[in-house]
Amino acid sequence: MTIPIARTVAELRTTVAAWRKNGLKVAVVPTMGALHEGHLSLVRAALAKADRIIVTLFVNPKQFNNAADLAAYPRTEHDDAAKLAPLGAHLLYAPNAADMYPEGFATTVSVSRVSDGLCGAFRPGHFDGVATVVAKLFLQTRADLAFFGVKDFQQLHVVRRLVRDLDIPIEIVACPTVREADGLAMSSRNVRLSAEQRLAAPKLPEVLSTSAERLSAGAPAELVLAEARQAILAAGYEEVEYLELRADQDLSPLSAADRPARLIVAAWLGGTRLIDNVEVLPRQRKGEVLAAANAA
Repeated sequence: MTIPIARTVAELRTTVAAWRKNGLKVAVVPTMGALHEGHLSLVRAALAKADRIIVTLFVNPKQFNNAADLAAYPRTEHDDAAKLAPLGAHLLYAPNAADMYPEGFATTVSVSRVSDGLCGAFRPGHFDGVATVVAKLFLQTRADLAFFGVKDFQQLHVVRRLVRDLDIPIEIVACPTVREADGLAMSSRNVRLSAEQRLAAPKLPEVLSTSAERLSAGAPAELVLAEARQAILAAGYEEVEYLELRADQDLSPLSAADRPARLIVAAWLGGTRLIDNVEVLPRQRKGEVLAAANAA
């Protein structure tokens, strides 16, 4: 079993035009390849909501602000295609950089405010690269739905804002973070961890979960975040790039969990940068959720 691969926009559009002629609903799952179970969960979610699924595979140079990081990013197209085929995805779109950004390419899509701070502060230009390539992929695929994981919560906000502001007719579907058995969020970068680092890595989601519980219970955010930073460093992480409480709706900074929020982190373990986030419910909302669960 194999999955068809389109290399050019012309090939892609010919296929999509035939689907649309038959009234089929089209979904896209944008990826940079090196697929893992997190990506595959997005494909399964897409298959439940659409008739035809396009998975894009493009290591986007414009969202890397470190040339070494770009060079080190795994390229595993053959393995990726083999993972997609049995799921029933209908097309792999794998353009090259020269086609995506031909000579003379001069347009950048920039989404302000929701791209400020967090990863935006530490990776200058990253979200401009994300917004530019995502806009192109949406226009190229003409998909009705696009599926993104919530692990990169700031990216999800950037994409949602992009679609709203530019009136792009596509529905953004957010899907839960998929984790390893020990709680570590799945990531293509996890393969870079040494055996020792891999043992230490799950401390990050563990600290996030404990801190989220404390914040929901009303503990002061300043104290909780300071102690969480120390716990992450004590686990063997070299640097906590950021650890912040942000509003779920608009990513505004919060000093207390007085509304639905996210505790968001980026930290370095060896030479690997790991990101994660967990939901933080305000005390009243948390009580309502627990009551509903108990009633069920």
